Order: sequence, then structure tokens, then C-alpha cells
Amino acid sequence: MKNGINFRFSVLLAVSFAAILLLGGASEFLFEPQVLAQEMPTPKPSGAAAAPMDRQTLNDRLPDQSHAMQDAGYHFENLWFAGDKQNWPLAGYYLRKTQSYLELAVRIKPVRKTQAGDVNLKGILDAVNNGLLAQVDQAITNKDVAAFKTAYRQTIEGCNACHSACERSYIRLQVPTAPSTTIIHFDPPLPSGK
Repeated sequence: MKNGINFRFSVLLAVSFAAILLLGGASEFLFEPQVLAQEMPTPKPSGAAAAPMDRQTLNDRLPDQSHAMQDAGYHFENLWFAGDKQNWPLAGYYLRKTQSYLELAVRIKPVRKTQAGDVNLKGILDAVNNGLLAQVDQAITNKDVAAFKTAYRQTIEGCNACHSACERSYIRLQVPTAPSTTIIHFDPPLPSGK
């Protein structure tokens, strides 16, 4: 019976390793790039594909700004729970992810046209990163839960002000009451060896 279990484990391990190599793009590590380039000639586009990519075509292939903002919101929400539980490494991770998705959203559409005029989202993002989120980052660095909660709430007010300026006042943020995902454990990690 023990041999059967060892055999199954070995097969499972081999299949897992092969899948990781195939899905992970291991070919660039196993073969020299020159060999791959010689074996796989670059196809020449024809017809509509041969035309240079214009800005509209590229924009159609980018993710939608609302999806990037939704991802930013998801990470910003989880930032609250990580900071509230004083899991500072996880809070730092969620802060960086929040900033990353906000930057992606602004790259997709740096200026929003409204009835009152243009809203410079890049300028707002710079102010948020250098002001509000910098305070959140400082609280995480100092491991100060009270300062974290204050800075987080101030950031929410900044988000709501930006949404209003962009004529999206119906999008109102609040301090979350429960995480939207239950798979993540927000408590701080146990000390090593326990």
C-alpha cells in the first residue's frame, strides 16, 4: 500500500512540475532565445492587422477604467482590515496594490471631461499619493493603529471628493464593516517557530 501512495505522489509531483514549466513559460529558461527565434519565424501580418495600431485600437484593448478602480477599491477595503488587525506587512501590501490600481486607472484615462470642465485625475492621484496615502504609509511604518485609522478615514473623504468632482457622487466610500472575501486571514502572522 505504501508503494502505491509513493507512486501516486511521484506521478502527481511530476505532472505538477510539467504543468508549472508549461504554464510558467519555462521555454525561455530551457532554450536560448536565439534558438527559439530561429525555430519560430515572426509571422508577417496581412490586411487590417498590417495597419499600424492607432490610439483607438490600443484603447479598445486596455482594461476599462472602472475595472481598475474596482480592483483599487477591493485592495483599499482589505487594507482597512489588515491595518485594523495590525498585520502591518499585509497592510503595506494592500497599500501598494491600491496605489498600483489607482495608477493604472489614471493611465487609462488621465483626464475626465465633466459638465464643469476637465478634471485632471493625474494631478489628483499625485496629491492623494503624496498626501493622504503617504499618511497611511507612515502609520503602517510606525505601526500606529490610531494614526492608520485616522489617515484611512481622511483618504475615504478624499476619494469621495474626487468622485464628486468627476460627477460620480453616487459612488460613496465608507469604512468597511466586513471583508468581501473570507479566504484572507487578516490577523498578524505568528512569530517564527510557533
